[in-house]
Amino acid sequence: MGTIHQVNIVRFVGFCADRFKRALIYEYLPNESLEKFIFSRVVKNYLLSWKKLQEIAIGCDQRILHFDIKPHNILLDHNFNPKISDFGLAKLCSKEQSAVSMTVIRGTMGYIAPEVLSRNFGNVSYKSDVYSFGILLLEMVGGRKNIDVCVESSSQVYFPEWIYNHLDIGEELHIRIEEEGDVEIAKKLAIVGLSCIQWCPVDRPSMKIVVQMLEGGDKLTMPPNPFALTVPTKTNLSKPRRVFQQELAIISELQ
Repeated sequence: MGTIHQVNIVRFVGFCADRFKRALIYEYLPNESLEKFIFSRVVKNYLLSWKKLQEIAIGCDQRILHFDIKPHNILLDHNFNPKISDFGLAKLCSKEQSAVSMTVIRGTMGYIAPEVLSRNFGNVSYKSDVYSFGILLLEMVGGRKNIDVCVESSSQVYFPEWIYNHLDIGEELHIRIEEEGDVEIAKKLAIVGLSCIQWCPVDRPSMKIVVQMLEGGDKLTMPPNPFALTVPTKTNLSKPRRVFQQELAIISELQ
């Protein structure tokens, strides 16, 4: 961490190692984490505009294999610029390196890419972070966690699939609208997020392409259905089938 100097990565200041008192010291970020702003029930006090959410999404690009991208690990400075934090699971790699060896599953359930869950060891590429980033984008759009068994409708338990189905048939996303263009920004974030959570890593865009999509125009096409490879189930979605499958086939990491 001491060798990394990137504007959107939390800055490492120093450490304390006084016998049993040990701590890592990072820069102070007064606005805490993105999680507070997209999951808060006190909506009035913690609203971020859709333009600011888009800026935060663009600022989350990074070259480190983090393995735990989620709203809780995106900290915000006084201007709400994002800083990626919590690198306890991260691996540093060169720009030329597209995959690293992994001996144990890393990450938080709900954000872990399917290829990571499908094996306990092997080579995993940066595309696993792309998947986690896609889930983060969809949570920003919905203002809720990707899985929520407390929702009124069973069709909304797994939010990424709900949002794909709505966009696929041209239905509205039922988001808050404050300024002109909010709907377009939310739709863009959703489409990019769905592109990032494609089942096979090779079908996901690189983070460079993701940033181009976020910074570009609003005319993005819907990606293929990322849920098409799952086993069909009945209407009851109380047990999400993509994220928590017990047995998954080994997924190729071919780039």
